[in-house]
Amino acid sequence: MVASRLLARVSRQGVAAVGTSTAVRRQGVARFGAAAAAAAEPLTASFSSLRVPYTFNHHSRYSTNIFQRFGFSSVSPQQSIEDIDLSKDDLAKLIREKEGLLKSKDDEIKDMKDKVLRSYAEMENVMARTKRESENSKKYAVQNFSKSLLDVADNLARASSVVKESFLKIDTSKDSAGAVPLLKTLLEGVNMTDKQLAEVLKKFGVEKFDPINEKFDPNRHCAIFQISDPSKPQGTVASVVKVGYMLHDRVLRPAEVGVTEGGATATETEEAEPPEKKTTGD
Repeated sequence: MVASRLLARVSRQGVAAVGTSTAVRRQGVARFGAAAAAAAEPLTASFSSLRVPYTFNHHSRYSTNIFQRFGFSSVSPQQSIEDIDLSKDDLAKLIREKEGLLKSKDDEIKDMKDKVLRSYAEMENVMARTKRESENSKKYAVQNFSKSLLDVADNLARASSVVKESFLKIDTSKDSAGAVPLLKTLLEGVNMTDKQLAEVLKKFGVEKFDPINEKFDPNRHCAIFQISDPSKPQGTVASVVKVGYMLHDRVLRPAEVGVTEGGATATETEEAEPPEKKTTGD
């Protein structure tokens, strides 16, 4: 914009100078005659020979200096292309370099895609694991609380059993009339408390299991002693010291049991049993 204004200003000054020289010549002819006109001729010629750049496309000394002053190149694009002189080998080398650069960029893009996919898969796994852990936390939140109540349930069950055994041993015909109703009331209260506690535990997913005569399972049973019983297969639960408890599908407390030893295995017992006879109708 500055160059355009400068050129316009120079152009206007040149035109004005040429016009002024022409007017002076005419006035000289009119007022002073031919001699004055001849004297003014060199001045008119000098102004007429002045060349002023009027467009940016006119490659004169003035336009070139102005272009260079404002950071523009006066070399045309065609001249720049003609100055480039590459041999076939140089051109082939340049092409190979560009192809190698493109290949390296493609490899980088592929590597980044793989990283993004792996990150996405890992994020999905983390979300699934977090969801599963959250569900388990809600499901098994009462685990410690329930486990602390198991001893209370055991004591109630034990008390109920002792009172029941004591009550059965009493001879009601000889005992006083007051002791029997008292023991009966106590037994009913203990049984009711034991039943109510079992219902509360079941409400929160805690259930009792008695593994008597089951095959020993180390995931559900805790063997504390062995029993010699040839009548039962080896590895059978023959005695239960403490019943086990489950919290939903998880073992809250394994049952404490006694396991048989020295007897036949379960497979040998099944083979020793005679097959059932099929009966046919008449």
